[in-house]
Amino acid sequence: MCGIVGAVAQRDVVDILVEGLRRLEYRGYDSAGVALLAGPGEYSRVRRVGKVKELADAIKQTPTPGGTGIAHTRWATHGEPSERNAHPHVSDRISVVHNGIIENHGPLREMLKGKGYVFNSDTDTEVIAHLVEEEFKASGSLLKAVQNAVKQFSGAYGTVLMDKQDPSRLVVARSGSPLVIGFGIGENFIASDQLALLPVTRRFMFLEEGDVAEITRHSVSVYDRHGNPVERTITESTVSYDAGDKGQYRHFMLKEIYEQPHAILNTLEGRLGNESVLDETFGNGAAELFKKVRHVQIVACGTSYHSGMVARYWLESLGGISCNVEIASEFRYRKSYVQPGSLLVSISQSGETADTLAALRLAKENGYIGSLTICNVAGSSLVRESDLAFMTRAGAEIGVASTKAFTTQLVGLAMLTLAIGKYNGLTAAQQKEMVDALKSLPAKLEATLAMAPSIEVLATEFADKHHSLFLGRGDQYPIAMEGALKLKEISYIHAEAYAAGELKHGPLALIDADMPIIVVAPNNDLLEKLQSNVEEVRARGGILYVFADQDAHFKSDATQRVLNVPHVHPLIAPIVYTVPLQLLSYYVAIIKGTDVDQPRNLAKSVTVE
Repeated sequence: MCGIVGAVAQRDVVDILVEGLRRLEYRGYDSAGVALLAGPGEYSRVRRVGKVKELADAIKQTPTPGGTGIAHTRWATHGEPSERNAHPHVSDRISVVHNGIIENHGPLREMLKGKGYVFNSDTDTEVIAHLVEEEFKASGSLLKAVQNAVKQFSGAYGTVLMDKQDPSRLVVARSGSPLVIGFGIGENFIASDQLALLPVTRRFMFLEEGDVAEITRHSVSVYDRHGNPVERTITESTVSYDAGDKGQYRHFMLKEIYEQPHAILNTLEGRLGNESVLDETFGNGAAELFKKVRHVQIVACGTSYHSGMVARYWLESLGGISCNVEIASEFRYRKSYVQPGSLLVSISQSGETADTLAALRLAKENGYIGSLTICNVAGSSLVRESDLAFMTRAGAEIGVASTKAFTTQLVGLAMLTLAIGKYNGLTAAQQKEMVDALKSLPAKLEATLAMAPSIEVLATEFADKHHSLFLGRGDQYPIAMEGALKLKEISYIHAEAYAAGELKHGPLALIDADMPIIVVAPNNDLLEKLQSNVEEVRARGGILYVFADQDAHFKSDATQRVLNVPHVHPLIAPIVYTVPLQLLSYYVAIIKGTDVDQPRNLAKSVTVE
């Protein structure tokens, strides 16, 4: 969620650090800060509440030279958003930035107070600075001090530390919160996301769980959790340099909505034959593993959880196997029964979602025959720790509200259904029909995006609304849930979703002219049932907004606004019907005047519980 950038160089690095923070703004934050060393003891620190621009403006007024520095954007967990709680935090000679949560900060704080340390913030992070300071007094080495200190932490941390008297090095530690090292020529860098460092390097090393590393201008030394020197692979990034630019669009979210046809084309590229999914799509050994699969357990959070719910319909109706879907934060804290032949599938845009990652690690101990992650970030923890990985290739997604990451996840899950289904009774003719449907998807999405002007007009009717209800049936019920999530995320309108057949079991009590009802209505086997549910709403004075298949015979009138969606194959209908709901939430948020790309209280990558 928070952003980290650090550098050890011969040149002044403040501009590099601030630009790195700007590129990480999509993660969500409430304050920002930077600390620089120009020489031994030549230390400066600037912190501000609010946007990175506030920090940049302050730096213009207070020059901060130095070739060694650390910077951070904070999303408040312990302590309110304020300058005193903003990072970097300091002890006597130690300065630190930190992502994650030190769960045992309370007893550590009391212990350190007993040794005479004074705390100037409400954060758990300040414990790191003082504890490393204490360990430094004993060892005289920043590296040893960090290695000794992290053994005393419980929780998650991605942290970078700097000794005010030694501008030659940074020391970093990673447990549960990602860090990546960037390699330059006579200079090296650290960040929580490679996107922050693309202006200065494309060569990266991803730290593993428990790693501690010492970074100087000319060297990087990595040690595992036991203190043993280890080698980590250096890779060349292929991430687009301009991924952080809006281009012609007003917001990243709108840009990413319109990027979906191209993103899905990338997801499909090289993975489909004429009649089936290519076996190597999911990695070496996938075919042999899929032959043994008798059950799929999906774990995910938020939007990714909704994609998993759609996949359950596909895997059971088309793939021929049973499937459970569970929110990762629930899965990891309950005792569950592992069915024979179970494959664990984790879904995450970032690959660093803390609860999903913890669920994967738990599953490794519980008898699953294998694990697969569907993810957008190569080199992320989920990708590295899973047996198999399907990269969605959505490209960098900056807007906090997920759009193209979600639809490319659905494409990946549809392909997984094909890959497993062919060993469980899915005929060659069915496979070809589904492959053809997937190949048609980019063009179908282009046609669906043409609905945008009509949806923009419809959104004006939500200007004074405070509540809304989304309805769907079958595999469109999770799409209704995703539509409700998008609306509440960025417009702050309370929204919830129901399976349309559940109306009589409570939601009908809410229906009145002030409660918009949004319905997704493809022309499938459940259409007649859905039409009956719609009539129940109309009979009680509800105003309906129906996104309906052009052949579904819904008609607009005084109580029902109908927007026709292109006719599509049932397999891809959940993906196609997602797009109008994304556009609706976007245009309603514009009318409401909210911060579309960085909605309040939310972060892009949730790397703590």
